[in-house]
Amino acid sequence: MILFPAVDIRGGKAVRLLKGDFNQETVFYDTPYEAAMRWESEGAKFLHVVDLDGSKDGGNKNLVSIKGIVDHVKMPIQVGGGIRELDDIKRLFDVGVRRVILGTKALDEEFLLKALDLGEIVVSLDGEDGFIKTKGWTVKQDVKVIDLAKKIIAEGVKTVVYTDISKDGMLEGPDFTTTFQLSDMGLDVIASGGITSKEDLDKLQKENMYGAILGKALYTGKLDLKELGEYNAL
Repeated sequence: MILFPAVDIRGGKAVRLLKGDFNQETVFYDTPYEAAMRWESEGAKFLHVVDLDGSKDGGNKNLVSIKGIVDHVKMPIQVGGGIRELDDIKRLFDVGVRRVILGTKALDEEFLLKALDLGEIVVSLDGEDGFIKTKGWTVKQDVKVIDLAKKIIAEGVKTVVYTDISKDGMLEGPDFTTTFQLSDMGLDVIASGGITSKEDLDKLQKENMYGAILGKALYTGKLDLKELGEYNAL
């Protein structure tokens, strides 16, 4: 399993939101590359980066900060948030991003197929009450998480990030049921949202989960990345 420390960028700073609420923000680092360097020094092998400004409004709003991360660490990074044009994807690959994560635009079959031709694409399945939410988790779609998963598998997607929005930042553990259901469908699933303890990681590892994103639990010290080596392997 791969552990992905999360670096969420808003206004050029590394922050955390509660349940994706832009009104409930905590700033942890004034420059996101500081967070990235910390996690790499503590053993991270892959980084998960979200452009929060982009996720809400679209476009590469924090491209300079993302390039700053790429320039300061050796580990690969995956980036999501507001990627709604093919040029957005190209710019991220051009600055050295390993993987690009699509959320809202994954619903557009034509766009998704073109994106898959550009490089390594991951789809973010962000759900609440079983339904997909898009545009920075602000718009609820009439599409179920599982139904979208079936659709993107048919289109050639191999890897997804699954987040139960109601769990994000709550330190209550992830939605294991849907996470495991997606994995059983043959997807490489990166679990996200509420992962708080070694017990959570034990459950994910036992089910051969591909990866897990660690956010608030790392930033608040509930989990220590240096102590999680047994879970963290590329």
